[in-house]
Amino acid sequence: MLLHQVSGRSRLGLALSLLTVLLWGFLAIALKIVLQELDPFTVTWFRFTIAGIVLGFYLALRQQLPTWQQLQKIPLPIFLTAVVGLSANYILFLTGLGKTSANNAQVLAQLSPVIMGLASLIIFKEKYTYKQWVGVAVLIFGLVLFSHEQIRSLVSALDSYMWGNVLLVFGSIVWAFYGLAQKQLLLNLPSTSVMLCLYLSAATLFVPMAHPIKLLSLSGSHMAILIFCAFNTLIAYGAFASALEHWEASRVSAILTLTPLVTLGASALLPVFAPHLLPPSSLSLLSWFGAIAVVCGSLMTSLSSKLRS
Repeated sequence: MLLHQVSGRSRLGLALSLLTVLLWGFLAIALKIVLQELDPFTVTWFRFTIAGIVLGFYLALRQQLPTWQQLQKIPLPIFLTAVVGLSANYILFLTGLGKTSANNAQVLAQLSPVIMGLASLIIFKEKYTYKQWVGVAVLIFGLVLFSHEQIRSLVSALDSYMWGNVLLVFGSIVWAFYGLAQKQLLLNLPSTSVMLCLYLSAATLFVPMAHPIKLLSLSGSHMAILIFCAFNTLIAYGAFASALEHWEASRVSAILTLTPLVTLGASALLPVFAPHLLPPSSLSLLSWFGAIAVVCGSLMTSLSSKLRS
């Protein structure tokens, strides 16, 4: 089977990956706030719908909408894998987020790029150097330290917090399937066209389960945050899809593991300025060491010398 090949513009791939990290880092906190007023299905439907409409309008203005001939070339099994994987990830992440915290959800969500990166070594024939494998080990060790309190809760308490973590883990697994399918779809369409098809398909999927009438009861601040989530979806996933065009999936996935650090910083600052939106959260010294290890492992994995051929 013909596999997608990157363009080799590694600096652009890195920049797009870092933009994705920044946006996804703020997204978990914004979604946690929105879930105070809306259910996960309505939030997900709104995000996909707005992202699809705005992206479709943009592509129409540039006369870059995918043609029927192009759409017919899309392999249906891979496209369905991407749609189902992305849709399931959104719902599982939001439901798990509602039962836990933004920091915890973002940490466990980092299983997604780890799984995607390792799978890409097999599917896309990418290979790690010795230094990159050391980076993977450091990264995983850092994730364990960073989330040690949450991991302990998985085996010590049969409550909603535990089930939230279980949902987040499953969400990470299905996202990895989405990411790999997304990369393969780039063989048939540009990244913007692929995302347009995914957004509109996922939005249609959630129509029966959404409650748009609830949007009318939102306060001004919650509506603004919900709109931010929608545009975050559009820009972040667009940057992620574009990054996969220019950089190896294994390296993109490694950079994405930096996302919890953005969430950590934002969740520490936001309660100072808007305590009514998000309560303060604390982090242990051991978790801080884990966060540093995550950064070091990510950089070792993604920024080391060239991948082995």
